Amino acid sequence: MSSSPVRWEGRSVVVLGMAKSGIAAAKLLHSLGAKVLVNDRKQRSDCPEAEELERMGIRVILGGHPPNLLDGDVDLLVKNPGIPYRVPPVREAIRRGIPVVTEVEIAAQMIPSPIAAITGSNGKTTTTSLVGHMLSTGGLKARVAGNIGRALSELVGEAKPEEWLVVELSSFQLKGTETFHPRVAALLNIVPAHLDYHGTMEDYIASKMRLFQNQTAADEAILNRDCPTVREMASRLEARVRWFSRRSEVPCGAFVREGWMVLRTSEGEERTLLSVEELSLPGVHNLENALAAVTIASACGCPEEGMIEGLRTFRGVPHRLEYAGTVEGVRYINDSKATNAQAAIRALESFSEPIVWIAGGLDRGDDFAELVPHLARRVKGVVAYGEAGPRLLKRAEEAGVSRRRAAKDVLEAVELARRMADEGDVVLLSPACASWDLYTSFEERGDIFKEAVHRLVKKA
Repeated sequence: MSSSPVRWEGRSVVVLGMAKSGIAAAKLLHSLGAKVLVNDRKQRSDCPEAEELERMGIRVILGGHPPNLLDGDVDLLVKNPGIPYRVPPVREAIRRGIPVVTEVEIAAQMIPSPIAAITGSNGKTTTTSLVGHMLSTGGLKARVAGNIGRALSELVGEAKPEEWLVVELSSFQLKGTETFHPRVAALLNIVPAHLDYHGTMEDYIASKMRLFQNQTAADEAILNRDCPTVREMASRLEARVRWFSRRSEVPCGAFVREGWMVLRTSEGEERTLLSVEELSLPGVHNLENALAAVTIASACGCPEEGMIEGLRTFRGVPHRLEYAGTVEGVRYINDSKATNAQAAIRALESFSEPIVWIAGGLDRGDDFAELVPHLARRVKGVVAYGEAGPRLLKRAEEAGVSRRRAAKDVLEAVELARRMADEGDVVLLSPACASWDLYTSFEERGDIFKEAVHRLVKKA
């Protein structure tokens, strides 16, 4: 594949999945002269974009994956990142030697902008948004894209060489890359996640490592020194390494000294940026996100004053420790994005007040044992719902949490949590699970939580 439009003239491409990135890729490749077929197992009634694609001359097949989908001379399969590699069309493409990539691989080849790409098990969205905010406050041209903002394919023809693209990427997206080459690449952390998709931790880690596979000594790699799995990767990278750490000083990067965030350059020069108490976001995990963002922004050439102003003025993103309201002296916090146990632990550690914890969702086989000591120290009550609810309540019992209730959904959970909470407490939705047993996304789940809280506020 190449960046030249001529390369795609007459090429046959199957786009699997009609999510945002698939639709964007289909439109882009069609505009470059490729023969594009889009396939999704959803019914036409669930794919309102199908009519627009067909009007453009793109063939669309819905309602299943026909066995002859890849017949003929198919040159490429562009897969929606969330579609597992075990589904028949993907398995068949691999068997036939047809390259299987994600939309990021296609679009990045056609974009002249330098890319700062960010991945990790937790903290990607907050860090990506904060980096974009810092670069803007620092006077640099920047856009946020990828999993947040617009798909990269939508920016082909718009993005300019003088602007940074700050791109959030998942392991699903990275697994389908071959030539993707970010100028700055950051790995925030790695904990067990998405094993239902990857099958093994080895595959999950290898997918994350694809972020660095095409970097050279002229590029920058940003790594979390506090995460052993990430720390061990440094020796395998070609790029220059910058670190961030909240536990120790680093030779080049960002760290904390006596309550202040400090940035150390590769020449050993130090800049004291901001006191930890001045950060606008709560929690030690957001301190880690801020340290990562400072290191990334510095690698992108952001001035010191832009970083400081960005840290002071950033207000966070929805569904990440988002304040939802106060009712009868109880604060309600929406952390619906916490879709694994480690993310929930980070949220639990963010508050000194007694916590009534709302958790639950899709059962992916997690045993949640690592939650027990944190529940014992910080939680006065647990309301659990969804497929994983019974297992979470069992862990709460092991932790000695006496107040435990099961709920059928988030709406009921909010009402039960209200009855458990006393003035000065925090009711925290931090599910530790994906949402897909009851809700279409963590956003829908968080919005339902916020609406339930707003109703309580109106009644109070």
